[in-house]
Amino acid sequence: MRLFAASGYKVAVHYNSDEAAANKLKDELHGNGCEAVCVSADLRDEAQVNKMFADVEAQLGEVDVLVNNAGVSQQKLFTDTTLADYDFVFGVNTLGTVNCCRAVLPSMIRRKSGRIINISSMWGVSGASCEVLYSASKAAVIGFTKALAKEVGPSGITVNCIAPGVINTKMNKNLTEADMAVLSDETPLCRIGEPEEVAHAAVFLASDKSSFITGQILGVDGGFIV
Repeated sequence: MRLFAASGYKVAVHYNSDEAAANKLKDELHGNGCEAVCVSADLRDEAQVNKMFADVEAQLGEVDVLVNNAGVSQQKLFTDTTLADYDFVFGVNTLGTVNCCRAVLPSMIRRKSGRIINISSMWGVSGASCEVLYSASKAAVIGFTKALAKEVGPSGITVNCIAPGVINTKMNKNLTEADMAVLSDETPLCRIGEPEEVAHAAVFLASDKSSFITGQILGVDGGFIV
């Protein structure tokens, strides 16, 4: 969001539970001269999502760029997972993406313009042991991206996907330093990625420089998946 703000975009900061962190980011963006608002929704709930985007349009105008970057992970043996686990992981990672796209597309189609950028994972490409539900939910985002790109391309809308590798985010807080060191060693560039490196890819896909790119999966993974 900071990079989008620095690139001249108005920014809607979404949160589900951590209102304080969202407001802190909004205030930071305001301090840097960016027009920003905070909006809340459980992305699994279509009614909440529709209200959220109505609030965004009322405060900032129609949505030109949608970045679907909300996600949850889970590490356990598949035989230990439950239907509740399935509902939670697919609800946020897959249904949340679907709900947000459904909310913004009517306006984009009417204007014949728009950028949708979905965030998947390298595990959505290759699959990961002990992360079966997460991998499957992120693979679904990839299939969704490719199909939706074909459907809305005639309306001038691009739909692309970023598949990050191991990135230095809170999602990896359950991993030990030794775990992270192993993942770093397994990455051809021999390091962990930074959130800003994923953000740069998103800003590129949102820009006019990517106007003839759609339905693509961009790996930002240091060469982990080739």
